[in-house]
Amino acid sequence: MSDSSAISVDSLAKSYGSLHAVDGISFNVQKGEVFSLLGPNGAGKTTTIEILEGLRNKDGGKVSVLGLDPWSNGYELHKRIGVIPQGFKFFDYPTPREAVEYYAALFGAKVDADEILKDVLLDEAASTYFLHLSGGQRQKMGMALSLVNDPELVFLDEPTTGLDPQARRAVWDVIRGLKKEGRGVLLTTHYLEEAEELADTVAIMNHGKIIASGTPEEIIAKYGSGERMSVRGSSALAGYVRANTKLKVDYESGRVTVLLARKEDALAALEAISQSGMEWSELTTMRDSLEDIFVRMVGEESENGISTGGKA
Repeated sequence: MSDSSAISVDSLAKSYGSLHAVDGISFNVQKGEVFSLLGPNGAGKTTTIEILEGLRNKDGGKVSVLGLDPWSNGYELHKRIGVIPQGFKFFDYPTPREAVEYYAALFGAKVDADEILKDVLLDEAASTYFLHLSGGQRQKMGMALSLVNDPELVFLDEPTTGLDPQARRAVWDVIRGLKKEGRGVLLTTHYLEEAEELADTVAIMNHGKIIASGTPEEIIAKYGSGERMSVRGSSALAGYVRANTKLKVDYESGRVTVLLARKEDALAALEAISQSGMEWSELTTMRDSLEDIFVRMVGEESENGISTGGKA
């Protein structure tokens, strides 16, 4: 494990009978970065994160978190990490302020509860019973509790599942705040927009294996279809542009789409469209998102007989 790594995973494996929940994966998380582990249900994300947290023992491979073995050095590690599990829940009647003070007593930590709640944008509900908090406020309370021990690294397992868009974006702001403070974040999520918005590095996991990794931009560049320009027009227009530019041109449902390998291709396509004298409208440009690539890659593996159902 290098000095810059918060997490180092080498050939990690975990099986349940004949099910290889985690099948020889390797990756590194740098200190202070947001690393997002993506995958459908059953991909192995939760098993992986629970091994990293020291909640499950691995069957094979090597794992180091903050320089420690999560299973054999769990007590020491838990003093240095924060964890929000899937579907965070708490007792009904403590308030966020009381919950933070309770956790501080457990950790033997001296904290300013109101300051922590302000950091996670929950100060306005500091005196509200957990029972009466909204879904987004409950997740922010979970984040507050994960920060009581001033962790170097925070594990967030699907922290925005089931939240409305406004609550999700509020949680995003908290995650950005954690990064600004220099804390590392390992984020699992079903929301590809979330990973593209927040993560420095992404690993796409399916059927226990990592099938793509890198920055969101690197993954889009490597696996995407490239930038495209599209106009509404006729099949005859598509044929004219194809014949007069030698660019790759597709036609479907009344739209002419041109693949732009270079910036100059856009000018050539527009010039051909103009010279055609044919009717056209609704010029747009587009490129694949991380979600487009995720759906395509996971879908291809499913078609090859790899199930994306279940949960691991």
